[in-house]
Amino acid sequence: MGNIKLLDCTLRDGGYINHWNFGYHAARNIIKKLVESQVDYVEVGFLRDGEYDRDTVVFRNCEEIRNVLPVNRGNTQFTAMALHNQYDLDQLEDYDGRTIDALRITFHDYDIDEGLSYIGHAIQKGYKVFVNPINIMGYTDEMILRLLEKVNRIKPYAFSIVDTFGSMMKEDLMRIYSLVEHNLDPSIVIGLHLHENLGLSFSLAQEFIAMKTGSRQCVIDASMLGMGRAPGNLCMELIMDYMNKTQEGIYNTNPILDGIDDYIVKLKSIEPWGYSTAYALSAKFNLHRNYAEFLLGKGRLRAKQINQILASIENHKKTSYDQTYIEDLYQKFQNHEVDDRELLEKLKRRLAEKEILILAPGSSIADNRDRIQDFIQKWNPIVISANFVTDAYKTEYVFCSNVMRYEALKEKITDQELLVTSNLYAICEKEQNLFSFPELSFDELGSCDNCVIMLIKLLRRIGIKQVYVAGFDGYKENGSNYIQGYFSSQHTKGQEENVRIRRYVAELKKKLQIFFLTDSIYEDGR
Repeated sequence: MGNIKLLDCTLRDGGYINHWNFGYHAARNIIKKLVESQVDYVEVGFLRDGEYDRDTVVFRNCEEIRNVLPVNRGNTQFTAMALHNQYDLDQLEDYDGRTIDALRITFHDYDIDEGLSYIGHAIQKGYKVFVNPINIMGYTDEMILRLLEKVNRIKPYAFSIVDTFGSMMKEDLMRIYSLVEHNLDPSIVIGLHLHENLGLSFSLAQEFIAMKTGSRQCVIDASMLGMGRAPGNLCMELIMDYMNKTQEGIYNTNPILDGIDDYIVKLKSIEPWGYSTAYALSAKFNLHRNYAEFLLGKGRLRAKQINQILASIENHKKTSYDQTYIEDLYQKFQNHEVDDRELLEKLKRRLAEKEILILAPGSSIADNRDRIQDFIQKWNPIVISANFVTDAYKTEYVFCSNVMRYEALKEKITDQELLVTSNLYAICEKEQNLFSFPELSFDELGSCDNCVIMLIKLLRRIGIKQVYVAGFDGYKENGSNYIQGYFSSQHTKGQEENVRIRRYVAELKKKLQIFFLTDSIYEDGR
């Protein structure tokens, strides 16, 4: 086992889950248990500019790190990570052997030279330095070879294969490892940092151990229970046990398991990590996880559409998340321009001088059925349901703006007329009424593709002066948000969405009267 080491990154990479706020005593105890496990390296956290809080594992210098280190260090060495553009190395003391032994430094493919210059500075301070290039899966073979040439010139302690977006397959690992093994100076350690997007980290770590050749020193990163910004990392307890069984390891997993029970499990219950479709999608296209999160968070797209949008992301935009960019891609995908002037006139003639009742799928339309039916009987309104069909009320129209809702309701339509927005153009029947999505989703407040808001905008476009709304309850954290049988999205934004929709309702109320028949958090004063 002598030339394969394990590095625990629970406090650093796991810190993305809790903003590195483990608490002073918890951080000390986690490190103590890792030392007891005889792990080779412990990454104690980040070095960053800014204010120091002893309950976090974000530090400005070695003196602050000293506070969390145990008196008995055993054979464990300690590291910290720095991003070259987020930490001024002049704050860091020269290596003295009493705190951290190594620095791990990251950079992107667009700032390699700046990152390597920074690494050279760190080496001069006497530390072992790990070169951790972000997203090596985004490098071509030629780029990797050029990078290795530059790394060989400065001779750091280690060079890590970092699968930032968790997109690596066995064949990718074999290719990249072969390039690194045969072109990296033999004295430089090879590191491996995996993520769990595709559920492959443990199997890839085993493949790495099997393909390793010669006397090259290697370091494999892992964390307790795989803790890390979703989807998480290789599990330390699993790789330790594997090393003990196959590589004559002498790791003690009991302190790790105790530490997981004492500190990590409760964190996972608050902010879970592990495999999810968002991170599998981001891995598929080897791009920043937030792109897939953003699209899934819309709750209005099917997998095929998400794949199409992610596939259109340009290479230079993949590594660093750009929300304005993905919002623009999303809107362009949704925006199918149609000439709906004739349809608007037709709808205007039908609805002129009529009372209009919009039914949204909130649970209040079941709780207040008598009140709503009394209103319908008294005023005989045109009833339009928004993104759903119900047997509880007779509706003349169904308005649909969401592909998932369309697929769920299209077979339930009987004698209602379907009104759809143009972003559904590719999947709806040609004879259906198509209204311009851009006209309904954009205004001076920006973009909003909430179905009820878009329907009210449509009615305003044809000159309707007042509408009644039922079931537009708002998102609640506890209790039922929707009528029974309505398929709700798991990606609802909750209070953030409530604030956004309340702002739109307030703006629309300046242009037409909106009366709520059932309680709604979007009413004035709520």
